[in-house]
Amino acid sequence: MSKPEFEFFSVSDVEFTVCPGDNPLITERILSKDPTTGVATRILRYAPGADSTPMGVQRHDFWEEVYILEGSFVDLTLGEKFTAGQYACRPPGMPHGPWRSDEGVLTFEVRYPAGKEQEK
Repeated sequence: MSKPEFEFFSVSDVEFTVCPGDNPLITERILSKDPTTGVATRILRYAPGADSTPMGVQRHDFWEEVYILEGSFVDLTLGEKFTAGQYACRPPGMPHGPWRSDEGVLTFEVRYPAGKEQEK
């Protein structure tokens, strides 16, 4: 992985931008990103009322770890609500979502390549 080197900085200096899918209620702060693989560390924010149903069930070709910092959201496929303080570790290909958040949610996420890609 070739993420840039950073010493401590205030994440509030990084602007939220609309995530892929173009829903203005679903935004992210990219804290660090490998431009070659696209894997990243980010803060994801669902504003109250955000719903990712149009994006469908998600599957990635990378590992994804998610920690819910604030609020909650519902995995609409599972019909299960997840709240602040909960954590997920998803291997490549694991289906998840779509999501809806009535109150809003803020997560911290780390994504990294699978298998041999990680050795590059």
